[in-house]
Amino acid sequence: MTPKFSHVIPKLPARRVSCVLPAQRPQSALAGLGVEGFGFVSHYTSRLDAKGRVSIPAAFRAVLAREATDGLYVHHALALEALDCGGLALQRQIDEFLAGFSPYSEEFQDFSVALKARSEILKIDTEGRVILGEGAKTHAAITTEVTFVGLGFKFQIWEPGRFRVHQAEATSRLRDFTKQLGARSAAWDLAPPRRHGARE
Repeated sequence: MTPKFSHVIPKLPARRVSCVLPAQRPQSALAGLGVEGFGFVSHYTSRLDAKGRVSIPAAFRAVLAREATDGLYVHHALALEALDCGGLALQRQIDEFLAGFSPYSEEFQDFSVALKARSEILKIDTEGRVILGEGAKTHAAITTEVTFVGLGFKFQIWEPGRFRVHQAEATSRLRDFTKQLGARSAAWDLAPPRRHGARE
């Protein structure tokens, strides 16, 4: 009796291969905000001239130029004695934030007043300078010097002394936060493995 052989090749489960093509590489978080490259980074301190003008750092001007922004959008930071500044990416974020509220709600009205009604679009002259309004300078306690602080899709303008205090406080909060994360990670690593079928 001649043995019969099966010529059917068994189907094996497809093996997934992780491969990210150059055109499919994940974009940075800033890319989703409409910001190319690194956005606004680092910080710089400058003096106001006799006419109250201050030069925007060249690196920040380059980001604004890539956004094709006509002027500098400035509004009072909501919970800080500083000014939020930027171009189209900042305005887009504000519009998306406001879109989360009903246009007739009290929250929408309040945030619109804070983020729109109290904002300014400052003209940037040919040498990259702007003149801060008196209300903006009063809010941020600016007199003779300012510090430009990059925050990715936007930047802030601070009175230098107040920024140093804010930076120290932020560093302290971040240090405490990373300690908490480390403690949680250590507790997870030390937790004994659960036996299969064990009840809670």
